[in-house]
Amino acid sequence: MNDDLVRVYVPATVPMLARLPEQGLPAGEAHAVTPALREWYAEGDEEELEYVAFTRAAQDALRLLHDDPSAPRRRVVVSVDLPAGLVGRGDQALGASTVRLDQPVPVRAVAAVHVDGDEATGDVAAAAAVVMEALAGDQDAQFTVDGAEDHELEWYDVTELELLLRTVS
Repeated sequence: MNDDLVRVYVPATVPMLARLPEQGLPAGEAHAVTPALREWYAEGDEEELEYVAFTRAAQDALRLLHDDPSAPRRRVVVSVDLPAGLVGRGDQALGASTVRLDQPVPVRAVAAVHVDGDEATGDVAAAAAVVMEALAGDQDAQFTVDGAEDHELEWYDVTELELLLRTVS
């Protein structure tokens, strides 16, 4: 990856992937390895920091699914490489990985697409239904969300997007 580029993990849904080639990903919050995250995980290497940011994007994908009950019950994270100047500061709290994207992300910036496999859909559906309660501190809801997080997202190259959409829609 070029030094001028920042790897950003954008939470998404399958319908957002369908619009990606024409419209890009919408502006909004995403996750990256930020100075605040580096400071909090001082012992973590780059790979561990990237995994934390990626995992947080997958958690935000659950909230997107909560807000869009018609979307297939699969978490989606899109890994993108953006010029540092296009990645705005998000939450500055110690350990935060949130960044702000003020403009749509074009498909040409996509490095990879990550989507839950078939075996995860039941757990993801249950987690999406209670994710807001989990965020509010409900321990039972958090247990359900953790069940979805036990599933690893599958990796796809951006050139596989059309095939992926045919299989997950």
